[in-house]
Amino acid sequence: MPCHRHGSIPEPTGGARRRASGVSLLEMLLVVALIAAASLLAAAAFSGGVGGMQLRSSAKEIAAQLRYTRTQAITTGEPQQFVIDPQAHTWQAPNGRSGEIPADLGVVFIGARQLQPSAGEGAIRFFADGASTGGRVQISLKDAMWNIDVAWLTGQVKLRRAEAAP
Repeated sequence: MPCHRHGSIPEPTGGARRRASGVSLLEMLLVVALIAAASLLAAAAFSGGVGGMQLRSSAKEIAAQLRYTRTQAITTGEPQQFVIDPQAHTWQAPNGRSGEIPADLGVVFIGARQLQPSAGEGAIRFFADGASTGGRVQISLKDAMWNIDVAWLTGQVKLRRAEAAP
């Protein structure tokens, strides 16, 4: 048996080279992509699909904009108004903020008629102390519904899931 100097590793005999065992980067990326795709499909199935995600996202966006409007009223010390148009599926908040609600979602506004900017629109006014005129925005799709409630005394915005009427 030949002696090896300085701890060197002997070459494989017969010219055969072994391939390093393990997983290549490409194989690893493919597995991660498959897991991500399966997770996305599972999440969509459990949450009511794309429509359910649109419904929840729109409700959260409106609740966030109502909270923003309340915060602006408190910080500026002046009344601020959130306006929603259920027929046009649009909303407006202070400082030029505005947005659209997907057309396939149902939108209902319940609030003070005195604040109606124009026919078909609804508004919730927030005051410098945080109080508001109160109201409710209902966003629905088929048998699912979200209520965004604004308390008149405190101006608190609550988002909760509700059952749609049959």
